[in-house]
Amino acid sequence: MPLLELKNLKKYYATQKAVDDISFTLEHGSIFGLLGPNGAGKTTLLRMITGIFFPDEGEIILDGQKFNPLEDSLKIGYMPEERGLYKKMKIGEQALYLAQLKGLSKSDAMDKVRFWFERLEMQTWWNKKVEDLSKGMSQKLQFVTTVLHEPKLIILDEPFSGLDPVNANLIKDEIYGLKERGSTIIFSTHRMEQVEEICDHIVLVNLGKKILDGTVQQVKHDFKEDVFKITFANKLMPEHLATHLFEVKQKKDHELVLQRHVDYTNNDILQYFISKGLSVESFNEILPSLNDIFIHLVEGTKSVTRSFQKVEAV
Repeated sequence: MPLLELKNLKKYYATQKAVDDISFTLEHGSIFGLLGPNGAGKTTLLRMITGIFFPDEGEIILDGQKFNPLEDSLKIGYMPEERGLYKKMKIGEQALYLAQLKGLSKSDAMDKVRFWFERLEMQTWWNKKVEDLSKGMSQKLQFVTTVLHEPKLIILDEPFSGLDPVNANLIKDEIYGLKERGSTIIFSTHRMEQVEEICDHIVLVNLGKKILDGTVQQVKHDFKEDVFKITFANKLMPEHLATHLFEVKQKKDHELVLQRHVDYTNNDILQYFISKGLSVESFNEILPSLNDIFIHLVEGTKSVTRSFQKVEAV
């Protein structure tokens, strides 16, 4: 049984369909990427999942039961993109206050806050005010207040915003740790390289509709265009190549990027180069990046593979 099911959700604002009949499921212990351009409907979806908004139509099932915002809010941790902290309040007091709002006793709240402050190297911040924090520091505090009550479902909207590379890696490691301890995570961002690295499954929405749903690897394989990178060990390539087998995309002294024609196989290409006396050192398929797929689907571009930098071995 999945942790979360969205069934035919709809949300309208006047004549605008912010969410138009969207359904998907989240499995327990997964990291789920919710993607889409600005205005696609992501924020409205997240607000319905957290009970801030009610859907006009459709149903949300959380942990096998119909979602009840009042009763189920303690099962959810939500870190919005916009800062939701009290600027004049001291950091330690604020973390304790928010932890108790999530159902922890004062002593349990103190234990959890101290644990997370030490874990993320925030011990010296206790008496600072939020207004005195940098963007990155406030982002770390907001992350802590989102996860310290150990929610079943954690929603992170642009969690790495404002973080330097060291702290971004620190938060990323904690996201993996939360997954290992049983939390299910919805990760919303515009940074496609982070999605490729972190997420198991993705959904792409645009103009209120779901246009893509699948695992990261399956999506990349579904949009591949038979583009390969070949490197040679022994000598330069011949000047004239067999264009009936493939189209040359990029050519260097010992390296070739090509797109195989649909009537031929990988073995046909390898045999061709071997027959020319070339020693094939590597033969790798280039899968499109999620960023390429995102642009292709949202902008309607003809080709998915726009870059030859990300290479996966066949």
